[in-house]
Amino acid sequence: MLNIKSNTKMNRRSLLQVGTAGIAGLSLAQVMEARASSQSRFVKNRSVVVLNLQGGPTQFETFDPKMDAPSEIRSIFGQISTSLPGVNFGSQLPRIARHAHRMTVVRSYRHGISSHGPAAYHVMAGGNSTGAQMGAVYTRAGGLTNPATGMPRNMVVTAEGVGETYKGIYASVERVSQTGSLPASYKPFNLGGGGELVDNMKLSLDPSRLGDRRGLLTELDSLKRKADQSGLLKSADKFQQQAFDVLIKGVSQAFDLNQEDPALIERYDTVDFASKPGVMARNEYAKQFTPIALGKQLLMARRLCEAGCGFVTVCCGGWDMHGGGKEFTMVDGLNTLMPAVDRAVSAFIDDIHQRGLQDEILLVITGEFGRTPRINKNGGRDHWGNLCPIVFVGGGLPMGQVIGQSDKHGGEPTSDPISSSNVLSTVMHYLFDVGELRVQTGIPKEVESLIVDGNPIAQLIS
Repeated sequence: MLNIKSNTKMNRRSLLQVGTAGIAGLSLAQVMEARASSQSRFVKNRSVVVLNLQGGPTQFETFDPKMDAPSEIRSIFGQISTSLPGVNFGSQLPRIARHAHRMTVVRSYRHGISSHGPAAYHVMAGGNSTGAQMGAVYTRAGGLTNPATGMPRNMVVTAEGVGETYKGIYASVERVSQTGSLPASYKPFNLGGGGELVDNMKLSLDPSRLGDRRGLLTELDSLKRKADQSGLLKSADKFQQQAFDVLIKGVSQAFDLNQEDPALIERYDTVDFASKPGVMARNEYAKQFTPIALGKQLLMARRLCEAGCGFVTVCCGGWDMHGGGKEFTMVDGLNTLMPAVDRAVSAFIDDIHQRGLQDEILLVITGEFGRTPRINKNGGRDHWGNLCPIVFVGGGLPMGQVIGQSDKHGGEPTSDPISSSNVLSTVMHYLFDVGELRVQTGIPKEVESLIVDGNPIAQLIS
């Protein structure tokens, strides 16, 4: 273990502790050297970001407007044309619509569950038999941390995870981070919760500092500077120095949004979408579900992917739009959330293309279920498990297409039905070289079967 205290002194003994942070007689440097050659064969250098619209996003006002349907069914704000001829999105997504040629929209994803908890768990697990969310399945096979950078491979980014000023904004972390029958150690690290990252990174930290992310960054940076000044790293070989950077540089830089160009942060920023008078500003519900942090959450997700995290879940709540006084009506909810999603997602797509990451990062946008075809008497739409919006962006996969169609009321698939197991298999085939994974040892048969025996969405991965 490497102990970090406020009065840390960096000397040769401390540096050697980095090299003995492994188990069973292997140093961290040795473990990384072995993994650098073995894991690279079956764990691809790719990442998946799931933007989870918690509460259940409407299919009509997002990616399947149904403007030929009666007024009580079709998108209440109309539609907008996209960069794909003949394909329309909800009118509140003009920026995203310009990226439609970089997207695959699925209009036939169905799982049939209309209760929040069971549906949320099911979607994040891809319906797999262990009940564990997809990121936990991924890390059970591929390892908890990236051997080259030391970053956890499975993380959750809530609003609070990008700044304490966003504390109190809703996120149901439990519903996107379950491990089912897998060991609890495979639970994703919640960037806003603290604690588990320290264990995963083999750090021993004063308990009083665990909740102080800013303090952790300060101490890590200080320790790195002392090591550089001492010259101790100059004599270390490649993997010894890499082992040190695993514990120090990778953590502190990846979590610090101030490393980004202020102009880029501004392009992502959704702070302007705080609730204003006329959009339920008097209602505590609107304050709890404000999307003001969403842009920074997606920017953080991109940074985590670059630092070696393979599965990132971004939580955005407020999509349970029943109306009736407690929850959003469709009008209030969409006016509060959709413009922020439009800005943040479009900024993310632009960003990964400008950085040349469009083949290494796959964005998946979904929620636990869709909404009822008919608007209810309270101006909302209710739970609907028979059709669930889901969109794929980038990843080097075939984009610029629509998979499947829904019926004229937008309530049932009529062609190319897509199941949760298809989604799981698509994600796993994207993240792993399945042929290489088959010959690996140490992976439970049940987990291996989930990865290699499924049927990916044929139009995305053959």
